[in-house]
Amino acid sequence: MNFPMQPIKLDACQVHGAGSGAELFIVEGDSASNAVSRIRNPHFQAVLPMQGKPLNAIKATEKKVAGYALFAALSDALGAGWGAEFDAKKLRFDRVLLLMDPDADGIHCGALMLMYFYRWMRPLLDAGKIEMVRAPLAEICCDGRNQPIYAYSDDHYRGICDELSKRGVQNINARRYRGLAGINVETLAVTCVDPATRKTSPMGSADAEAAITFFGGGRAF
Repeated sequence: MNFPMQPIKLDACQVHGAGSGAELFIVEGDSASNAVSRIRNPHFQAVLPMQGKPLNAIKATEKKVAGYALFAALSDALGAGWGAEFDAKKLRFDRVLLLMDPDADGIHCGALMLMYFYRWMRPLLDAGKIEMVRAPLAEICCDGRNQPIYAYSDDHYRGICDELSKRGVQNINARRYRGLAGINVETLAVTCVDPATRKTSPMGSADAEAAITFFGGGRAF
């Protein structure tokens, strides 16, 4: 396991605390962090980048988890401690948003973060304060539509293209994204960052348990 060598830098927001509406985005790497930071609302939206795939906090010892840079930075940002010392009353954010690249690595990163929260900050999951943001995998433009159609998986992408072809739609132009940094600013804002229009799914303990089972997380406790 190669631990991150670069310091994890939080791009903070202006308000914090229960009821403030403050939210923390966790994203993959500096490129994604820079892209989100440029369009987020600095009043209530903060951004924390990870460097590479997170440590598997289910298999890892408590000592390794405590020394892992991302988890230390996350704990500091949330301000509520971790493990037995976790105190939800001290939380500095109303929600944590897992915003990963729309690919297999992004799915794995999201699952590993759920494993961490499940073992060390489970009250966040139980309280519905963790949400997974659905970043689009591709956009499809065609005749007869003023706005693009967003696809959120390979199957969804193929299904949209097949349906448009069956309908005889002309000039179908499909564009697949290469990570969050490859999504144009307007699309990233609408689909991932703006609370009024983004697509998110609340995560709970059952979702984390499913991730542990699927990715073979095992149990170290």
